[in-house]
Amino acid sequence: MSDPANPSGPALFRFAVISQVMARLHGGEPLAEAVRAVARLDHVQFDGTSHRVSERSIRRWLAAYRAEGIRGLGPRKPSSAPASQVLAPGFVDFLVREKLQDRAASIPEVIRRATEHGLLPPGHGLDRSTVYRTAGRLGLPLARRKRAKDRDSRRFAFPHRMDLVLCDGKHFRAGEKRAKRVALFYIDDASRFILHLVVGTSETAALFQRGLYECLTRFGRMSVLYLDRGPGFIAQDTVGVLAKLGIPLVYGEAGYKEGRGKVERFNRTVTADVLRVLDGRPDVDPDCGALALRLRHYTERVYAHRPHEGLGGKTPAERFNRDPRALRFSESRERLRSSFELAIERRVSTDHVVSIDSVDYEVPRGYATTRVTLYRRLLDGTIGFVHQGKVIQLQPVDPAANARAPRARDLHHDEPRPMPPTTAAGLAYNRDFTPILDADGGFSADPDPDDPTESSP
Repeated sequence: MSDPANPSGPALFRFAVISQVMARLHGGEPLAEAVRAVARLDHVQFDGTSHRVSERSIRRWLAAYRAEGIRGLGPRKPSSAPASQVLAPGFVDFLVREKLQDRAASIPEVIRRATEHGLLPPGHGLDRSTVYRTAGRLGLPLARRKRAKDRDSRRFAFPHRMDLVLCDGKHFRAGEKRAKRVALFYIDDASRFILHLVVGTSETAALFQRGLYECLTRFGRMSVLYLDRGPGFIAQDTVGVLAKLGIPLVYGEAGYKEGRGKVERFNRTVTADVLRVLDGRPDVDPDCGALALRLRHYTERVYAHRPHEGLGGKTPAERFNRDPRALRFSESRERLRSSFELAIERRVSTDHVVSIDSVDYEVPRGYATTRVTLYRRLLDGTIGFVHQGKVIQLQPVDPAANARAPRARDLHHDEPRPMPPTTAAGLAYNRDFTPILDADGGFSADPDPDDPTESSP
């Protein structure tokens, strides 16, 4: 209850809300329409925050004001007066006293304490739901107070550029058809400078890796990379690439605003400046490339040259470009690309097929039932394979093309076939039926006169 002479802040806020309803009623507007209209408005509280109030709350506050005036708009305080027709007054007083002294005590625990004190007889069969509803009507604390996690949650900041790079995805809608899109921003921690951004249809590992490669190409390697636990960031390929690059990876913790404050603050800024006005507009191209161009214009031409309060009034571009620390680039573009190639092993099926991410690829003949090493090129999504000393690119299986193609010939058709061995039967045949002509066409030997089967010519 609220003191009419000194109403509380919540009572005044509720009075301001229902005042708008009463003004509409005074103008002849029906109650249902007035409540519905006020419920759609944003109401600013005294601390500067704003939120909407449901129609049910507005009706309840209006009824309380009509019944008790400003007194009825104040928060209900626990009362020691009996509030139940089922529970004994002595038990209700004990319930109020125990819950105010021990907020964490559960309703069953309070019932057990009352039994130990003799307020309830043994085997009373009291339903705890009844006690719970009574405690709720009295405004007693029922929810458990969350304990703060035992962790180091101090805010951090690195002194130089590229010491720490923050990457986070921001989902939004664009175009007349409100297409779903996501933008990954790569933010320098020290200067708040937006190093790079990519736009895709979903937050995938491939989108993050492409953006990371382009960021490394433009500004060199970072000392630490800070990610959240989105699907594109926790993928095994992402961890494998960063391991090859030698870049430490730090995952943000859920509910750790001290570690993600800069990211969340930028998300609010880019949403207010750009993203919120892309939804539903027919003049906005929902193509990912067009959206990336629009966002890069904002980050490079507008946001980078806007004074930042966290930088002492300096702009992100000024802070980044004047940092004395030199950028660290890779030795060569080819070596950087090789860091985005991961080797994996697969067993080849009997029909010369390997499966990668539920996609079947054909390998050359001769590797059936063997284990081979494949190279996943994450930047272009292709699969490399070393065959006869050369790196070839595997192609997905095309069953329809294979059905129309002629059957392949034997790979060894040009090699001379080895002479089969002569068996014992063959040796006996050659002995009994030796040719009578030699290679020059003459008789190989004189006939045996003692052999009756041989006769002179």
